[in-house]
Amino acid sequence: MIDTPENKNDLFNKARQVLEELLSLMDLTATVLPSDEFTVTDENGELSSVGLNIEGEDLGILIGRRGQTIVSLQYIVRLIMSHKTPVQIPIVLDVEGYKQRRCEGLRILASRLADQVKNRKTPFTMEPMSAFERRIIHLTLADHPDVITESTGVGEARKVVITPKTLPQN
Repeated sequence: MIDTPENKNDLFNKARQVLEELLSLMDLTATVLPSDEFTVTDENGELSSVGLNIEGEDLGILIGRRGQTIVSLQYIVRLIMSHKTPVQIPIVLDVEGYKQRRCEGLRILASRLADQVKNRKTPFTMEPMSAFERRIIHLTLADHPDVITESTGVGEARKVVITPKTLPQN
């Protein structure tokens, strides 16, 4: 079980140490702090993801073009953690709140596009995005009364399509 505070802290500390070591090897000076936005516990109080936020100066290099570098760094941290602990919990990395701001922007965009789709009664296909970003769109619109969402495409070209629940009859 990982629901005890000691185990949660242990998991966070191990992930933080792995990330700090990688940043050190990259010759980057940064501080790793917990991210409340991406640290999630389920209804039973068990940890379902660990969020870490990297703070410092000139860390844009960690974000990369369209967030690709941070996704790769996150993958490496998850891979190392899978060898250090038997508990398989997603590690979510953020750099100076970039991902948090992106999520907020995606939620706003999803709501605005849903209103447009509802009013125009025509589907809208969004630009290709990562699985994480697509998930934000799907979750934001999951309970929307007038639209549904689905992902289409393959690999890097996967997109979210927002469709009215009732299409006009021809």
